[in-house]
Amino acid sequence: MATATLTSKGQLTLPKSVRDRMGLDSGDRVEFVEVSDGVFNIVAATRDVRELKGMIAKPEKPVSVEDMNRAIAQRGGRR
Repeated sequence: MATATLTSKGQLTLPKSVRDRMGLDSGDRVEFVEVSDGVFNIVAATRDVRELKGMIAKPEKPVSVEDMNRAIAQRGGRR
């Protein structure tokens, strides 16, 4: 098991074995995702935005700009 020590400045150095397995390089970002109370997963935040294509299904029918503006106005009025 790989371990790291927190510095007085709140910094961690990820062990090389972890960086290699996560595909991380200098300057890459990581996200800390809380999966349960006080338990976190560390996830590489290096994905290209194009990898998100297809995650959300296309609507059955197109939404007009007027419909979007109407929905925004209705939602904004509830606050």
